[in-house]
Amino acid sequence: MANKKVLIILSDANAFPLHNTGNTGETKDQPSGFFLIELAKPLQKLLDNGYEVTFASPEGKEPQPDPNSETLLAFAGNYLERKRENELIEKMKRDNGLARPKKLSEISDDELKSYTGVFLPGGHAPLADLGDNPELGRILRHFHAEHKPTAAICHGPYAFLSTQYAGDKDFIYKGYKITSWSDNEEKMMETMLRGEVDKVESQLREAGADMQTGMGEKMGYITVDREVVSGGNPLAANSLGDKFVEMLKA
Repeated sequence: MANKKVLIILSDANAFPLHNTGNTGETKDQPSGFFLIELAKPLQKLLDNGYEVTFASPEGKEPQPDPNSETLLAFAGNYLERKRENELIEKMKRDNGLARPKKLSEISDDELKSYTGVFLPGGHAPLADLGDNPELGRILRHFHAEHKPTAAICHGPYAFLSTQYAGDKDFIYKGYKITSWSDNEEKMMETMLRGEVDKVESQLREAGADMQTGMGEKMGYITVDREVVSGGNPLAANSLGDKFVEMLKA
């Protein structure tokens, strides 16, 4: 299985910083985690195509789902689909180490050579601990240098910023076309949450990425540029999973 191994990197956080809240403008922790659909759909496609998955996170804590991603609203009322995806996550906890991910620091450069690709699911949690993690930056630099398929969805691309904290500290995805959760979508979230959220799109653009926005992003279109496939929201989960598998097989 050495040529059919995929690394899935998740956040340890069960909340993200929500700034400028209340009357005093304080920063508070807003409950979050991985977005269920954005992890489960690509994950199922990897398993269906015979890929072995390894889960990893900064400190090896059990990843938590975003509460909003487990609602029937997130599944457009499809109870059976939600049940299937929750069962998949529970199976991964029992059988595939999702309850105890590998620490990023424990993944050696030699081990990285055994992985065919890397996947970064979404949810707001990456805002808390993936954007400035040097070990993650080291890992992503490997996949970039070796031109190995790299998939990220929604807030997952925020992790790309970590490459500025490793190696020669440059942003290795400068000039890449990337799709992420958009600033406009985040501003809608801010209205509901009554606070300010760090913007994935803006920060990636400032770092040098060529951010793809507009109606296509909102409708779930994906973007492919060199080894990277990215999507902006849960609607992109199916097509991102399909394209990622296609790239892994190429």
